[in-house]
Amino acid sequence: MTVLMGELDGQARAADVPTADPSVPLDPPVVGDRDAEFTAFATTAQAELGRMAWLLTGDVHLAAELVQTALVRTYTAWPRARAGDPLAYARRVLANARIDLWRRRRREVLVAPDDVPHQPSADEGATVEHRDELVRALAELSPQQRRVVVLRYLVGLSEREVADDLGVSAGTVKTQASRGLHRLRASMGELPGGSGD
Repeated sequence: MTVLMGELDGQARAADVPTADPSVPLDPPVVGDRDAEFTAFATTAQAELGRMAWLLTGDVHLAAELVQTALVRTYTAWPRARAGDPLAYARRVLANARIDLWRRRRREVLVAPDDVPHQPSADEGATVEHRDELVRALAELSPQQRRVVVLRYLVGLSEREVADDLGVSAGTVKTQASRGLHRLRASMGELPGGSGD
């Protein structure tokens, strides 16, 4: 846990965190090896959780805060999380932490500031504008629709995985995804990738 505590204090750097080979399965837990096992998990899961958090918030700093919250809560419940799918557990904690944050802040401005010194190229600018448009459109969705759309279409989970992560039925996932995509299309026009389903 020393790595996480250092990160919470702002002391750790990416180079300080040991990397683990995700193709090598974790060894069976050894009494007293909880910290090492969790550190290996956190190292391999951090990128995916970070991407999901950014898609849910549209803000790199809030995303980092959510990832830390999710990892701390997952560590606290590590014996229970480890018994199932720890990544699914961490994703669910992250999604719930996002709802908690949303309830505290209600509305956020999720666009890049105009005073950014970097001037993007025309192609890069179009990509940034499209990303900002997507983030603004996602912000208009209900929290449940946003979680479902992000997990299903932007993270790429199956309907069953989304249902398991969020603790809802597959039918709820289908309904929320359909309604969320309908609202996104209304906000942004036709989405790339055909029907989006």
